[in-house]
Amino acid sequence: MGIFNRILIPTDGSDYSMAAVEKGLMLAKEIGAEVTALNVVDNSSFSYYPRDPVGVEIANKLLREEGERAVNRVKERGEEIGVKVTTLIKEGSPGWIISDTSEEYDLVVIATLGRTGISRILMGSVAERVARHSSSPVMLVKSI
Repeated sequence: MGIFNRILIPTDGSDYSMAAVEKGLMLAKEIGAEVTALNVVDNSSFSYYPRDPVGVEIANKLLREEGERAVNRVKERGEEIGVKVTTLIKEGSPGWIISDTSEEYDLVVIATLGRTGISRILMGSVAERVARHSSSPVMLVKSI
């Protein structure tokens, strides 16, 4: 058994997150690790709008479908290169959910956009939050 047997790869399905997916999958292949692809459905923005149960339900459904596409993309790529990938979808604030979930894994591989200045201050950084609060080692992959 290696030091990294279980790798968590959070993804939102974007092209920039695929850089981390690719690095994480290649590492997993090299060391024989299992991978879990995680998507966090961030429905926190709904709290800023008046509650419309039907609208919230539709939005949640669409976000969940998008999340399923994202993790299935990782699973398909894993199958192409011979890496076992399990998919997982959770709801909540991505930075905190990923950090909490990381307790079950030996390594987290996550993309970072490399924001600087005011956009970083205003938007925050999921990757930064995960790096600061994860109980597991975190590999940050800077997207190009």
